[in-house]
Amino acid sequence: MSINKIICACSFVLLLNACSTRKADEWFVTHNGNMPSEERISQIAVGDSMGKVRSVLGSPSSVVSFDRNTWIYMSSDIKRVAFFAPEEINRDVLTIKFNDQDEVSEITRLGQEDGAKVKISKDATETLGQEPGFFRKYFGGVGQYNPFGGMGGSSSM
Repeated sequence: MSINKIICACSFVLLLNACSTRKADEWFVTHNGNMPSEERISQIAVGDSMGKVRSVLGSPSSVVSFDRNTWIYMSSDIKRVAFFAPEEINRDVLTIKFNDQDEVSEITRLGQEDGAKVKISKDATETLGQEPGFFRKYFGGVGQYNPFGGMGGSSSM
């Protein structure tokens, strides 16, 4: 294959890629979670049963550990490019709370702007009892080395 044909083929591929309808930024965005559509969410109202919510919206993304009557549906879009830190572009959270009769008592919708930025602390918590003492540190391995790699029993040679 001649060099002219290779250059022509590469130019054609680049030209075809430039005409793509997909934005370059979309290549690095991943969608996490499964948020129901607005149409399905609008079918849920206060007083609906837990069964109806499950049949219309599906199973929740998460159920609150301490309060089994709170269901959470969530989704987010994360942009990841090479070695840069991931960036959250969009977040959508739907919280549905049920009362003791398993009926919807509250519906809450939150977005990315409702979230709080949490600063990571570099402080360390000391755990006691994890530092070996003098004798364990220097004499703890005495008698545990088996140079012959046997199975622990005596062998007759």
